[in-house]
Amino acid sequence: MLRRVVTAEASPAGGLSVCTCCSAAALEVCYDELGCFEDLPPWGGTAQRPAAILPWSPQEVGTRFLLFTQKNRYYQEIKPDQSIQASNYGGRRKTRFVIPGLVVTDDEDWPQEMCKVMVKQENVNCIAVEWKKGARTQYAQAANNARVVGAQVASMLSFLMGRYKQTADKFHIIGHGVGAHAAGEAGSRTPGLARITGLDPAEPYFQDTDAAVRLDAGDASFVDAIHTDALPFSSGLGLGMSRPVGPPSELDAIWQGDSRFDACNHARAYLYYEESLVQPRGFVGFPCSDSKAFAAGQCFSCPDGSCPLMGHHADKSAGTDGVSKTKYFLNTGRTAPFSRYSFRVSLTLDGPSWPNPGFMYVALAGQYGTTQEHQLHVGTLVPGRTYDMLLDAELDVGRVEEVRFRWNNHILNPMRPRYGASRVALQRGSDQETWVFCGMETVVENAVQAVPPC
Repeated sequence: MLRRVVTAEASPAGGLSVCTCCSAAALEVCYDELGCFEDLPPWGGTAQRPAAILPWSPQEVGTRFLLFTQKNRYYQEIKPDQSIQASNYGGRRKTRFVIPGLVVTDDEDWPQEMCKVMVKQENVNCIAVEWKKGARTQYAQAANNARVVGAQVASMLSFLMGRYKQTADKFHIIGHGVGAHAAGEAGSRTPGLARITGLDPAEPYFQDTDAAVRLDAGDASFVDAIHTDALPFSSGLGLGMSRPVGPPSELDAIWQGDSRFDACNHARAYLYYEESLVQPRGFVGFPCSDSKAFAAGQCFSCPDGSCPLMGHHADKSAGTDGVSKTKYFLNTGRTAPFSRYSFRVSLTLDGPSWPNPGFMYVALAGQYGTTQEHQLHVGTLVPGRTYDMLLDAELDVGRVEEVRFRWNNHILNPMRPRYGASRVALQRGSDQETWVFCGMETVVENAVQAVPPC
C-alpha cells in the first residue's frame, strides 16, 4: 500500500522543512525531537475515534510555557534553550504544569490565575501551558493536537531534568478536559513522573480507547481525577464530561462555543482545584459505591477515621496510594466559595405532648465563627423523636462549641407551644470527631436556643 510520510526537520534558519514521499494518504507526521504521530488505530479509524486526523505542527499549535514563581509577579515565557537562564526557574523547587483544554469564554487564562494562587501558597515553579491556537478548531482536530502539546510538555520536562539535574518525581502535571489527556501523553513519555491530576477529563474521542490514547493510571506514580455533575473523584481514574454527545457537528459546535453546553460544570473542576489550594479541609471525599448511595447519606464513614482530600492535597491523604480504584464523593457549594465542611447531626426534640407541623433549623458555632442556619426538618414536630441530617457547612468553624436551634410554622397558635433540642450529637466528616450537646430549655417560635456541650 502506498504511504505518505511527512517528515519535518530543522532548517538552517531554525524553521521546519517538510519532505514528502510517495503520496497516497497521510498516515504519519514527524516533528523533530517530538517524534512521529500516526492516524492509524488506536489514534483514528476506530469506533471511539472515527476520524483519522494527524495533529498540527508545533508552530500551528502555538504552545507557550508561561512561568510563575514567588520571585516574579507576572509570567516569564520560557523555552527549552539557553534563554531559560534569564528566568526565575529554580531547579531545587518542585514544578507543576497546568494544561487547559476547552477555551472557556471570559476565563481563557485560568491556568495563569491558578499559578498565581499556587505560588502564593507554596514555593514552586508553576508553568501555565498555553495552546489556544491549537485548541480553537474542530474538536477532533483539537483532540489530536493535544498529542503534540503532551509531547512538547514531555520535551520541556526532559530539558529541565537535564539542565537542572532534577528527577521526574519532582514534577506534577495538571490537565483540564482535553488537556488532561495531553498530561497523560506527557506522563507516558516521562518514566517516574510524580503525579498527574485530571480535571474533568474529556470523554469524546478518549473514553474506552487504548491506554496509549487517554489519561491512564499508569501515566504517573499518582494519578487523581476530579469530575463534576455528581461523578466521583478517584485516585484510580475515570472519565468525566459524561453528557452524551451526538454527531461530530454537534460536538464541534459545543467545542467552539456555538451550541449550548454546561461549561459551568466543566469549568468547575479547575475552580474546585484552585480553591482546594487555599481551603484543603473543605474538600473531603467519602468512599462510596455510587452517587445515589452518597446522596442518601449512606457513605459518611472513613476507613481508619481519615478521609482523603480532593484537589491539590490529594496525594497527602492517607489511604490514597495512586493505584486504588475507590471512588470518593463530596458535596460542594453552588457558587464560590465551593468548599464545604460535613457533619452528621442527630437532634432529639423536646416539647409539648401533642405534635405540630413546622420547620426546624440548626446552626453550628465554633472557634472560627458561626455557620448559616440549615434546615433540619420540615413536617410534623414530634417530641422525643430523633431527627438526622447531613449538614454541609459553608464555613470551617473549627471545634464546635455550641449548637443553635430554631423552629417555626407561621401558624397562629393560642397554645404558644415551645420546642427545644434536648440532645444533639455531632460527628465531623473530616476526622470522625464527635461532640454531644445538651439542652435544658424550650423556646417559642423563631426564638434561638443555644445548646451547650453536655
